[in-house]
Order: sequence, then structure tokens, then C-alpha cells
Amino acid sequence: MHIESIGALEFTNFGNRHPLSNFYQTINYAMLMAETGYDYDIVGLINQDNEIVAASLILLKPIGMKSFYGYAPRGFLIDYDNPELVTIFTEELKKYYADKNVIFIKVNPNLIIGEIDNKTYEITYNANKNIINTLTTNGYKKLADNLYFEAQLPRFNAIINLNDVEPTNYAKNTKNKIKKGLRKGLTFEKVNKDKINEFYNLMKNKKDNSEYYYQDYYTVFEKDDAIDLFLVSINYEDFLQNSQYVYNEEVNKNTHLNNKLANKSYEKVINAKMNSDKIMLTYKNDIMEATKGITDNRKEYIAGALVIRHNNMASIIFSAYDKKYKRFAPNYFLHYHLIKYYKGNMKYLDLNGIVGNFENTNNPYYGLNRFKIGFNPKLYEYIGEFDLIINNKSYENLLYNGTLSKTFDKKDILKDNE
Repeated sequence: MHIESIGALEFTNFGNRHPLSNFYQTINYAMLMAETGYDYDIVGLINQDNEIVAASLILLKPIGMKSFYGYAPRGFLIDYDNPELVTIFTEELKKYYADKNVIFIKVNPNLIIGEIDNKTYEITYNANKNIINTLTTNGYKKLADNLYFEAQLPRFNAIINLNDVEPTNYAKNTKNKIKKGLRKGLTFEKVNKDKINEFYNLMKNKKDNSEYYYQDYYTVFEKDDAIDLFLVSINYEDFLQNSQYVYNEEVNKNTHLNNKLANKSYEKVINAKMNSDKIMLTYKNDIMEATKGITDNRKEYIAGALVIRHNNMASIIFSAYDKKYKRFAPNYFLHYHLIKYYKGNMKYLDLNGIVGNFENTNNPYYGLNRFKIGFNPKLYEYIGEFDLIINNKSYENLLYNGTLSKTFDKKDILKDNE
């Protein structure tokens, strides 16, 4: 068996049939990363019958002096349960890149090794954990298991099985936030590429990517009709109507409490009346805000998401909301409708990364975890990140002089942790 460069169509056909198929291992993702400074190879392991038995997209980027590193996003498309095949592929890969000045290849395989109970946070590991030994035995250096987002891709993900999802199983706080968004007149819509600027305006306070980055994302995956863009806006007419309705309901309740107080002042009734007064003021302010929105003829987008579809999985790649409107709970409303949109059309919705520090409320991502877990997803731990070292001396030099840490140091603290 030997490794050789394979064509985009061969790679796509092989990838679509592979059990570890994912959108990172596609020609579309290769084209996207080419716009961000990477070169790329598409390689396959060919057997004696001239069949592809393993394949991978390898992104390439300069590092150090006249050298490169490779990156196989979400790992190789290979049967990791076949140690002999892994050994052959690894040795052939090292030979293939040894004379191309590639020092190492970073991999983070698309292998789930454990499921986390979303109540107790206990992890139940599966047989995939044994693959760590297969990889390290073949010269892959296991990198530190990160709790947060230090690695190239999250080690923990929240994934919803759309066949089983029921809003009644959402957390109480999540259900309340969704109701709030509905009452505030929020509107969910699928939009086209011409609204990328609106999405960028939401993302720019969260990520440092340019508007062109999101345009490239959309353009590349649009060719295969594999990307969706969604935005949430405020319908001020609905907002006004809903606010007037709940205000009138609260007025009736408040009047009833006043009548109770006229007869006898119980502490419980006094507290209820004070709370009702506060609620009435909130609804009154909502009426004023909705009225102004109608008068100004405003159209504001306050949340959005970019989603890629691959095989039976829809993956939320980016999502953001305008923090000025946090009281509208737009992020809850957005994700609630994403689940509704894909239910019946896809099997899974990947809510993207969470962190492994689940119970510490001082964790900077506690709000992010709480938000996603509120939708009652399955929580999974992936196998993690490895470096396949091809030139050990050069790798050690990069490690010693700090080039590795500088190259892969991520500013992982999000500007918005919900």
C-alpha cells in the first residue's frame, strides 16, 4: 500500500461513505482554508487493488525557517479500530511528507470516547478510548487534554438528537427564556448571502474575523447547498400587541390585589402587589419601546447563526446576539427555532463546543455550558489532539524556542459566554 494525491471527486465519494465523515474533511473546507493562508493536499492510502482504504485533507502552513506543519482537521478518514491499517497509513504518511519539509501533522480525530451525564456530569467511556494507545504507539504525541477552548477544535460538544428532542424536556430557565422571546415579538428567518453584513455586525464583537471570512464561508459551502444563514429580528407590531395584552392582564391582577388590600393588609398580598407594580412598569416600558420602534420603522437584527449541513448533521458553526437586547433572550429564541427548523430534515444538530469544567460557577464559560445544556442535548467528549512528529529534531527546536506555543496559542476567552 502507498499514499498518493487523490482527486477532489474521489475524496468526496470516499468521504461521504465513511463512518467518520464530517464537513472539516471536505474539499469545501479545503477551499475555505485556502482563502485564509493554507495550502492543502488531499491524500489517499491505495491498496493492491487500487482502492482507497484511508484518506485525509491535510492543510499546510509555514512554520519556522522554510518548513511547514500539517493539520488534518477532525482527523483522518480511516478505520482506527484496525491497528495494522493505522500503522501502515502513518508510516506511509511520514514517508510522503518527509521530503516536503513538513515537521509534524496535527490531528484531532472525529472520535467520541465518552458521554457525559448532563445532570451528574459523570463520564461513561467507550472502546474508542483505547485508540489513544494505538495512536501513541505509532508515534502520535498526545497533547494536553484541555478543559476550555485551547485546542484547534473543542474537545467537548453538545449534540441534539433531533428525533428525540422535546421542548418539554428543556430546563425550566430555558423554557422561560423562549417564552420571553416569543412575547417580545422576535422573528426567526432564513436569509441569503446578501445579509452576511448583518450577521457580521453581530459577530464582530465576539470574533476578530473580517466580514470577508463569513462571505467566503457562505460562498464555498453554498456551491453544494450545504450552508444556511439565519437571523432574528424584532417585529415591533407583534411586540406591541403582546405587550399590551400582558399589560392589561397584569392591570386586572393588580386591581384584584388592590381590592384585597382594601379589606385587610396581609404581608403576602402586599408583596404580591409590589411585585405586580414592578411587572406593570416593565410591560409599560415595553409598550413604549415597541411604539417607538413602529414610529421609527426600525428593522434590527439582534441574533444570528451560520449552520453547515453535512450528511445527517447540521452544525452551528457561528452564532451571536446583540448584548443590548439580552433582556429579549434572543439567543434562546434563535436556538429554539434552529431545533424546530432542522427537526424532521436532519438527524442531529451540533450546538458546538462546551467546556469540561461543568460544576465550577467561577468557570468563565459556566454561562455557555448552562445555556446549551438547557436544551437537553447529549454531551460528548472527543479523543483530543495529537501531533504526528515527522522530523523529531525540528519539532523539538520549535518546542524549545517557543514557536509551537506562539503558533497555536488561542485567545480562547469569548467576549460573550452565553
